This record gives sequence, structure tokens and C-alpha cells, in this order.
Amino acid sequence: MTTARTPRLTLLTSSLLAAAVLSLSACSTMTPPAMSEADIDQVNQADKAAMRKDVEPIKGPLTLDEAMARALKYNLDRRARLMEETLALKQLDVTRYDMLPQLAARLQSQSRSNDRISQSLNPETGEISEVGFISQERSHQLSDLGVTFNLLDFGVGYYNTRQQTNRVYIAAEKRRRAMHLLMQDVRTAYWRAASAQKLRDDVANTIKMAEEALADSRKLEQERTRNPVDALRYQRQLLENLRLLEAINQELLSAQVDLASLINAPLGQPIPIAESPVGNDSSTATSAPIEKLEEVALRNNAELREQHYNARVAQEETRKAMLRMFPNLSFNYSFNYDSDKYLVNNNWRETGLQLSFNFMNLLTGPMQVKLAEAGVALADQRRMATQMAVLTQLHLARLQLINARSQFNRAEEVYATDKRISELMRVRESVQAGSKLERVSNDTAAILSLLRRYQAMAQVQVAEHRLLAQLGIEPRIGSTDELSLKDLTTQVKGQSNPWQSLKAGK
Repeated sequence: MTTARTPRLTLLTSSLLAAAVLSLSACSTMTPPAMSEADIDQVNQADKAAMRKDVEPIKGPLTLDEAMARALKYNLDRRARLMEETLALKQLDVTRYDMLPQLAARLQSQSRSNDRISQSLNPETGEISEVGFISQERSHQLSDLGVTFNLLDFGVGYYNTRQQTNRVYIAAEKRRRAMHLLMQDVRTAYWRAASAQKLRDDVANTIKMAEEALADSRKLEQERTRNPVDALRYQRQLLENLRLLEAINQELLSAQVDLASLINAPLGQPIPIAESPVGNDSSTATSAPIEKLEEVALRNNAELREQHYNARVAQEETRKAMLRMFPNLSFNYSFNYDSDKYLVNNNWRETGLQLSFNFMNLLTGPMQVKLAEAGVALADQRRMATQMAVLTQLHLARLQLINARSQFNRAEEVYATDKRISELMRVRESVQAGSKLERVSNDTAAILSLLRRYQAMAQVQVAEHRLLAQLGIEPRIGSTDELSLKDLTTQVKGQSNPWQSLKAGK
């Protein structure tokens, strides 16, 4: 007996050692190597090419409508939001298949080291027969093709599908919110870039003039042709103007970079800006009854609509928890084949019906239901909190718009006054009735007034779009992937007065 078992033990030991070696080698390959600099450079180059793929170059001065259309079509963050919505749709398609019966095919090969021998028992004498019977081949193949339908899986898949459908709606609302923020940022960056383009030459010329006046003053100070204190005061005023001009210049330099990033244009490449007038008729927003604005916001606000869908997801979770407390009924039907030559019937059909119930669900089921109901209560509370936040932001956005319009009108008046003063000081300097300091100071004041005018204009645009976002009003455009940039720009331009929907009573 010991001699017969030794080869088997040796074979078993060898097999275990081989399995251990294979397991260790597999574990050693589980940790991927760190990426090399060449790999990172290759991925970066591929990403850079993908970012610029199919992006039309800017031809001619960029209008505000085209900037918004480019942002909607080419902005990388918006592309990610669209992909999230597409992924949610694909997940919905996959979830729907969970409700279908399972159709499975199996092919199995069995082999044993000795024959399967069975003996029989005489029920009258209780003796076991001395003759054994081989009831199965040492090696044989089994195959089957069967369909299984599980009623509980069908019910859970049904509610999963409903939940995933709501998640698709949630992804769409998140895309709407992202679009509102994107358009708001584009408006701000566009007017900053427009002011940079308008003020660039004036700032450079005034800086040059201030530096020349500063050099002349220092030369006169060294020659002691005037009171040193007066010269130093003169220089300090010039330096103060230079500091202000350089701060303005620094502010303007980043405007083009911000705009290029939003519309996915090459960074560092100059973008010519076509100055656009303030076109939105915000008088409708400020004159419309606040009750009407609240009604529109509660119906269309993207963030609030998202919370409505979250509440529906929580409600479906409660129904799933209740469904799991019911008995499970499953049905199966299959075609089977076994190559064993000792079988009389190698082919057969098999049908089964099974009813099962997990008695532990009597303990855990009620707790799961209570947990799901708590999730519903939390979703309802979040929706109510969001509703209050939306109404609060609506009132604040309306007040900010009124204030922004007032500030813009005041900035217009200040700029017109400073511009006239600057023109008069240039005339006085030309007839040598004024100093360079006066001209530099007045030119600086005019530049600062013009900058504030553009900033006030941008704030009007931002305030208007912030109110639009709270109301849930956005341009009605087609698919940004299917539309060309020209057609998309035309559609955005056609929606340049979004307040028209309020006038129409929508």
C-alpha cells in the first residue's frame, strides 16, 4: 500500500509545487511598471493632437456669438460632460438586458484516474454484491444549452432600469448646469479680451510717455534746475501712475489666455476680437413679476430638476428593497448531451421550476426598507433645501443685474468725462500749456475708466447669464457634434435675446 501511494503523493506534491510557482509568477506581474518619460511624452503628444482635432482655426475677428459657439462645440470640459451623458445612456442599454432570461451554453470535459465502480446492496439479506459495475467512462464530455428565467432578477432589473433612466436625466441636467457656467465664463473672458485689445496700444504709449517724463525729471533733478522736493514729488506721481498702468497691463495679458482655454484655441496665439455691443434686453427680467420668475425657475432650474430625479432614484431603491422580501421563482429549460457510452440516453431535455425563500430576509428586509425610506426622506429634504437655495439665488441674481446695469451706466458717464478731460489736456500740452505729468495722469485716468467700463459691461453680461442660469433658460440648439461651427454660430446668434421666452409666457 505504501509503495502504491508513493507515486501518487509524488505526483500530487509536484503539481502543488508547480501551482505555487505559477501563482508567485502571476503575483510578480500584478504590479505594473512605472511609466517612463518616453511613455509620458508619447501620451502627451497624442492628447495634444486629440485636443486640437477637428477644431476650425479662427478666421477674422472673433464675435461673442462665435466665441460661445466655439466653447459649446470645442470646450474640453463640455466634451467630458457630453461623454458622461453618453456613458449613462450606454449603461441604460446594458441595464435593460438584465431583465432578459439567461441563455447559457456549457461544454465540459471530465476525466478521472480510475474507473467509477459501484456495487449493489441486497435489501433482503443486507449483503453487498461482490461483483462491481462500471457506471461511467473515465473520460467523457458534457454539453448543454439552457434558458433560465428568474422572477426576482427580472423585478430587480426592472427597477434598476428605471433608476438608470433617471440617472440619464441627471447627467443631462448636469450638462445643462455646466453649459450655463461655461457661457458665463466665456462672456467674462470675451469682454476682458476685448478691453485688452482696446487698451493695449493706449497703455503701451502712456507707459512710454511716463517713463520719458520720469527720465527727464531725474535728469533735471541731477542738474539741480528745480527744487529737489518738487522733483521727487513729480517722480512719485509718475511712478504711481506707472504702477497703476503696469497692473492694468498685467490684468490684460491673461485675458487672451483665459479666452483661448475656454474655446480650445491655441494658447499664446493672438485672437482678434470684434467688439460686440451689449445686446441682451434685461429690462424684461427686471420688470417681470417676481412670482413669474419664481415659477419659471422652479420648473426649469437644472440643479432643482436634478434633485427631483435623485428623489425618484431613491424611491425606486425602496421598491427594490421591498421586492427582495418576496419568495423567488425561477424556471429553467435546457438541452443536454453526455458522451458517456454507459448511458442509455445520451441526449435529453430538462425542465425545472424552483420556488425559494430566504428566511433571513424576514430579519434584514425591514431594515433594508427602512434604510431605503430614509434615503427617500433625505432626497426630499435635499430637494426642498435646493428649492430654497434656487429661490434665494434668483432674488440675488435679479438684484445683482439691476445693480450691474446701474454700475455700467455710471461707468459710461465717468469714461465719457475722463475721455473729454484727456483730449483737452492733449490740446493744452500741444500748446505747451500743460505738463507731461498732467497728460500722463489724465491718460491713465481715461484708460482706467475705459477698463472699468469694460469690466462693468462684463459684469452686466455675467449678471444676466447668472439670472438665466437660475431660471433654467438656455439657447435651444441642435447637436454640437452634427452642426458645423457656422450653423452653430447662427443658432446661438438667433438666441441672442433669451428673455423673449419670458415675454412669450413660456
